[in-house]
This record gives sequence, structure tokens and C-alpha cells, in this order.
Amino acid sequence: MPDLARESLLHDPIHGYIPFVSIVDEGETSERTILDHPWLQRLRQIHQLQTAWWVYPSAEHTRFQHVVGAMHMASRMVEALYESLKQVCPEAPSLGYVECLCRLSALLHDVGHGPFGHFFDAHFLSDYKLTHEKLGAHIIRHELGSVLAAIRTCPNSRLEKGEQIDPDQIAWLITRPVENDTTDKPRWLVMLRSLFCGLYTVDNMDFVLRDAYMSGYSTRSFDLERLIRYTFFSEQGLTIHSRGMNALVRFRQARSELFRSMYFHRTVRAIDKTLEDLFLAGKQYLFPGNPLEHLDEYQRFTEWSLLVDVARWPQSDDPIQRAQGERWEQLLRRQVDWELADERTRLDPTSTDLFRKGREALAEQAIREVLPTELRDIPMKIDLPNYIDRPDPKTAAAGQNFLFRSATKQIRPLTDDELYKHLPMSQLVCRVYLPKGAPASHNIAVSSALDALLGNAGDDDLTNM
Repeated sequence: MPDLARESLLHDPIHGYIPFVSIVDEGETSERTILDHPWLQRLRQIHQLQTAWWVYPSAEHTRFQHVVGAMHMASRMVEALYESLKQVCPEAPSLGYVECLCRLSALLHDVGHGPFGHFFDAHFLSDYKLTHEKLGAHIIRHELGSVLAAIRTCPNSRLEKGEQIDPDQIAWLITRPVENDTTDKPRWLVMLRSLFCGLYTVDNMDFVLRDAYMSGYSTRSFDLERLIRYTFFSEQGLTIHSRGMNALVRFRQARSELFRSMYFHRTVRAIDKTLEDLFLAGKQYLFPGNPLEHLDEYQRFTEWSLLVDVARWPQSDDPIQRAQGERWEQLLRRQVDWELADERTRLDPTSTDLFRKGREALAEQAIREVLPTELRDIPMKIDLPNYIDRPDPKTAAAGQNFLFRSATKQIRPLTDDELYKHLPMSQLVCRVYLPKGAPASHNIAVSSALDALLGNAGDDDLTNM
């Protein structure tokens, strides 16, 4: 039975009451200490929905709310899975160790995020060969390591005598997998990583529920209870019973629909395109350099600090910064530079390899080549989102999920089974953005160019969402 006198509760619209440990013995670290740490509290000042909150007025929730929810999801998954983990990995540490490790990993998985979340990865951290996961792993090891190692208890369990949380294991769990990075890791830890990267994780199960609820899309977008109930660890890895397949399919569909309708909304992407230009032109004014060399400044660097700073730039004595500030001022008034001209959607045909994500430059070149000669140099931006995120069997994170078929009592890799039969095919989308206020004739020319390259039978109704 948990020691209720040492426990605190917070109430969450998604999960209800979330317990955490506030009072611990001398020499130990409480979960409250981690929650209240400046590295965690800064996440209150970073939106969960990077730029979509500019489009969905109720979706003002933050990374902090999400990581607390993910921490709670970690406890729920460990409660359901520890028995089967111990059966296939008898050498696994105690329930207390596994629960504390997973709770801390979930709580800290976004600790490296900067303003605008994943956008900041692509348009700032990449300059230094960093991601928010790599930066977060560094923060865990070098900024939080000593306090994390002193955690000994969580709401439902406690570490056994002689056990001590290893910050390196937390850092490894939250980092995107790469090939051959499991050779020196214990099998039980490799098993647990599927809860942090895979088809359904403590991260994405929370954000699908949370983003759907907070945006008004859905109050309960998938059946979490059934998904947890029919999940277990087998000798192969994280496995779902065939009776839970419908819940998993519904989860993947809900996640994909959020990408289509929210994360890749045409105006959200137009805001991203405007931000791209602002970051390219003025990132030297935003932050002094590699965050690893300026960790104190990075701890104080959030969306709040950035947006307050850029609002002052129009009064700067530096003419370049002042000009950049005037452009930021327009964005703060929600006046974006780009507007969707037209788009085409195709169901994963091999003939449109040119228009796959990551090939924007090639797609732009192809479009320009079929535009009228006098329009081939007009400003444009290309967006190639994939609406349906089908798992890629070639990634290092693949191969972690399995299916138990009750009829045959066999366990099979999930990557070639019913999940794929039930999910719709990937939708490859090509969007062309032109400067806001561009002549209607330019839109017509772009539409004709897309017809020439992709045909005119696309799902054009998406343009009017």
C-alpha cells in the first residue's frame, strides 16, 4: 500500500488524478524535486503543439502537461507489463526500479526541447548535429544525474536495497535508436525501450489523447484501456494479443488523423514556412550558439522568452535586428507570409517518388520546369507531408512490436500482419505555397503545373479544410 502521507496528487483532464511522491527520507530525491526543477519547469513555457496553437485556440497546452501525463502512462504500462517482463527476463531489476526508471524517462523525454519543439530541431539544433533527444540525454547525464540517482521511490513501489537509478539508462531510453546500439545493454532494458519508441508508446499514447482533447477534435480518440489490457512482453518483445488489434488500429488511425487535420493543417504549415524564413534570416539573434556550450542560457530559453525578445526587436539600434523585428511583429499578429496555392494527394503510388517527404528541392524544380517561362522564377515553397504515418520496417526502431494470434498460439512480427491490412495507404501530399497576396493567375499556373505532374484527380477538398 502506498504511503499516502508522502504522496501528492494533481488532476489532469486526460488521466484524472496523477500521483507523485513529495516527501522522502533524508538523502533521497523526491519526484516533486524533479518536477519542480528548472529544467522541467521551463517546459511550461513551450507549447506541446509547436505552432498549431496559433490555429486551434483551445490547444494551449504545454510540454510540461504532456510529460507529466507520459510519466503517469509509464506507471500504468509497468503495472500491466512487469509480470510478463520478469517472466521473459528473470534478471530484470525490481518492480520499484523498473517503475521509477520508466517514470523518470517519460518525464524527461522532452527535456531537451527548444521553442516550437520539433521545428527548433530542424531549423536550429540541426546546425550543431543535435536533436532534442541528444540534448536531453546530455542534460540528464550532466545536469540532473546526481539528483536522479537519489530517486528511490515512486507512488506504487520502491527500489530494493542495493539498487540505484542509472541516469545513463534514462538517457539511452529517451534517445532515438541507431543500429547496433543494443549490444552492451541488458535484455530487459532493450525490452523496455519499446515503451519509448515503437508503434505505441507512453509518449504517443498520451499526446494523441491530449492533443485530440485539447484541440476539440475528440474527447477520447482511442481505447486506451483495451490497448493496455491486451499488451504483454513475450520472448520476442512487446506483444499485443489479437483481441487488442482493433484498439491498436484505432490508435494508429487517430494518430494519423491528427497529423492530417491538425499537425499538417494548411495554415499551420504556412506558419511553419514563415518561421523558416525568420529563423534563417535572424537565428544569430535568437540564441548565442551551440546549446551544449550555453546550457545556462538554454535553460532560460523558451517560447515565452523568444517571443518577448523578438517583440522588442523593432526598437533595436541594430538595423538588421530592427528589420527582423518588424517581420516578427507581423507573425505575432498572426499575419503569415505564405498562403496555400494548391495541393494534390495521392495514395502512395511509386510514380510519385519525386514528391516524397525530404525531396522538396527536387519537387520544386520539377514544378518550375512545367510553369510558363515567365513564372518560373516566382517565389514559392513546397510542403510534402505524409498524412498517414505507416511504420517503416527499415528504421532502427522497427521490429519491436509483435502480435499473439490466439487461434494458433503463435507470435508473429507485427510489421507484416493485420495492422497493415487495416490501415489506409499512405497519402503523399504535394502542397505549393505562394507569397500571400500573389496574383490569382499564379495560383492557376501552379494548379496547372500540378495537373501536368500528378494529374487532376487528387483530393482537392483538403485545400478547403
